[in-house]
Amino acid sequence: MPEILTTPTDLRAALAAGAFPDGGPVRVLDVRWRLDRPDGRPEYLAGHIPGAQYVDLDHDLAEHGAPTDGRHPVPSIETLQAAARRWGIDAGDTVVVYDDLKNMSSARAWWLLRHAGIADVRLLDGSLRAWTSAGYDVETGDAETPAPGNVTLTYGSLPVLELDGVSAFADEALLLDARAGERYRGEVEPIDPRAGHVPGAVSAPTTENVDGDGRFRSPDELRSRFRMLGADDGATVGVYCGSGVTAAHQAVALTLAGFEPRVFPGSWSQWSNHPELPVATGPEPR
Repeated sequence: MPEILTTPTDLRAALAAGAFPDGGPVRVLDVRWRLDRPDGRPEYLAGHIPGAQYVDLDHDLAEHGAPTDGRHPVPSIETLQAAARRWGIDAGDTVVVYDDLKNMSSARAWWLLRHAGIADVRLLDGSLRAWTSAGYDVETGDAETPAPGNVTLTYGSLPVLELDGVSAFADEALLLDARAGERYRGEVEPIDPRAGHVPGAVSAPTTENVDGDGRFRSPDELRSRFRMLGADDGATVGVYCGSGVTAAHQAVALTLAGFEPRVFPGSWSQWSNHPELPVATGPEPR
């Protein structure tokens, strides 16, 4: 399996050489997005890794339809392929993604591009902060527009959990809720119509998968964490979040730990918009 993470030192060397020693030509994507500040372009323009193309998560990595579809439905393959080609991605490229939020947002690009058939997608461990802390330069303004890429994308490379299969999955296997604990318990709900969690889901805030510098914890540490939450070694583990963004971050952590993640893309924003579906509140039963 290709590498999942890269370091600032290795990325800088790959950019200078034109490729990773164990990968293809490098294409870097800046995926800055926050729930309270979804447009990351101003921050991108103020400083980004040289050559990085800006990715608009809300429009390039999601569709927008009825509330019953959730806040960030998976985009059509045509939408994603057009964006990937606009970013200059060719077949066989190694794609590196980053943000300024401990990869909580850029993981969405990692998961979608992997799901769409790009085999070698890596996250810059520690995000932009790691790059600047290493003393490496940033570029301001828009990066040079690349020549259109030729990549062809098709969904199906990763397992996905759809709305109609969530309840049965939670009954038979481990389903993790990647949101903050207070949202899981139903104490607060800042954006979706109902508070609480999918019955049977286990609280597992994805913020606990990284250290204080925003770097992913070691595979052994992550494996121990998921085992404590009820995961069997090598098992398929379901995961959701608010709208399918940070669930991808949890999917990265699960993959690093040796589990097979199965993301529910619609996540809580889809589930909670279906009044016929049950909602649980409070802590999970012990």
